[in-house]
Amino acid sequence: MRIPFSALLVASLTLGGCAVVRESAVNPFNWFGGSTSVPVETDQPVNPLIPQRTGFFQRRAAAKEAYVGTPFGEVVDLTIERIPEGAIIRATGRAARQGVYAVRLIPENDDVLPVDGVLTFRLNGIESHSGMPQGAAQTREVVVAQKVTNQQLRGVRTIRVEGLTNARVARR
Repeated sequence: MRIPFSALLVASLTLGGCAVVRESAVNPFNWFGGSTSVPVETDQPVNPLIPQRTGFFQRRAAAKEAYVGTPFGEVVDLTIERIPEGAIIRATGRAARQGVYAVRLIPENDDVLPVDGVLTFRLNGIESHSGMPQGAAQTREVVVAQKVTNQQLRGVRTIRVEGLTNARVARR
């Protein structure tokens, strides 16, 4: 009877002292204090969704930016993956040097329509001007994908992706 009574007495005194320990510096949860809100100094405007420049010619200025990519040297692989909305064309290209970026599949025509049942794309990328090394073949490979809809695939029997030295073809 003495052991349970002693344990109950020690537990009640410990719990009663928690109110004092909670506010003291002995409690490790109080070592860094509470958090407070402070303003953040940034160079960005208050709302980044509101454009800074507006005007009648704003859209025309954005449309003038041209893509300056050059064709890849070699198309290594071509895979067509069917999806419910159409297909995803995935091409792997090997550049002459490392550092190629902004890789795109450029359609032969603007409407992405087949010519005689052949849908043709050109594999382009922008080369770095910093004199990158040639490197191993695996380090120069880049993968790019393009989605085409069922409407664009209507009448297509062959999908062709061209590079400078070769082209890859996938047939239905």
